[in-house]
Amino acid sequence: SLARSVLARTASLPEVAARLPEGVSSIAVRITGDAELRRLNRTYAGNDYVTDVLSFQGSGAHLGDLAISWATVVRQAAEFKHEPQAEFALLCVHGMLHLLGWDHAIPAERKEMARLTVAALDLSGVRLPAGRL
Repeated sequence: SLARSVLARTASLPEVAARLPEGVSSIAVRITGDAELRRLNRTYAGNDYVTDVLSFQGSGAHLGDLAISWATVVRQAAEFKHEPQAEFALLCVHGMLHLLGWDHAIPAERKEMARLTVAALDLSGVRLPAGRL
């Protein structure tokens, strides 16, 4: 699947690999809709709005779970004028980085997450349009 291949390639980045547990690890990816993302966002983050991806921390070899709204993937792909598959790949990488401890609350963190995201997507042959990150 696209999610599996993108996440496996992301795991090969040295910075990402350094944060992975020893051995095989897993991430569950749930593709759902706006209503569920809004409900999850409200329930677990206290934010009553739709978002594109949410990450839920796991334990041990299970890094965690990602929930991605396909409707939002399609809308954001249209907005940034690229394919939904590229947007989906971006959100998988973004979610994985969150599971491994990266954040984007301040400019320096946003810059580092963007750098890692672009590097990870490059490994999968995914190019983002200017201005997407």
